[in-house]
Amino acid sequence: MPPTSVASIRWLAAPTSASWLQQAISRPMEVLIDHAHCERKAAGSAVQLMFRYLCEPGLGEVLSPLAREELEHFEQVLALLQARGRYLEPLPSPGYGGFLAKHIRKGEPLRMLDSFLVAGLIEARSHERMALLAEHSLEQDLKDLYGSLLLSEARHFGLYWVLCEQRWDRSVIVPRLEELAEVEVQALTGVLEKPEDVRMHSCGVDSF
Repeated sequence: MPPTSVASIRWLAAPTSASWLQQAISRPMEVLIDHAHCERKAAGSAVQLMFRYLCEPGLGEVLSPLAREELEHFEQVLALLQARGRYLEPLPSPGYGGFLAKHIRKGEPLRMLDSFLVAGLIEARSHERMALLAEHSLEQDLKDLYGSLLLSEARHFGLYWVLCEQRWDRSVIVPRLEELAEVEVQALTGVLEKPEDVRMHSCGVDSF
């Protein structure tokens, strides 16, 4: 499937706000530690889908390399944390992933479709925010890290789109993607009360 086919799909229903970017570049360590957790969770999600749909043709061939790449990214972020004298630490979750998960339908095959689309939306938002951090972070090592991950992050949400399009018609996929994209905006709507609670997926979108 040509890359332009995925690029033409509008994943996000609203862009990240300037307030989130300012919060993120002001608290780089919180975002970096959370980013490590995000890469770990993304790998786990891919593996979980492989086990849930163990005999689904063509799924393991896509999700196994994806999980390995997410773990490689986790290791990259961990290495930068260690270079800065820090390590992985527990952080309160912003609730973003859990909010999206509640909107995944229970019955199959719609559960599979929604699971792919939610995973793709998370990857798309991560890509958008990493691009902002690659451009605006105040420290070069952070710019380099986020910039180095952009191509693979774009490929990741493209892979989830391909998994959908191999199994459903666009007339089924696109309306559901639009619904879930609105849910994704709801998950990021609001005002951050404490600066130290900024995360890769904390609130901060420009809703229209």
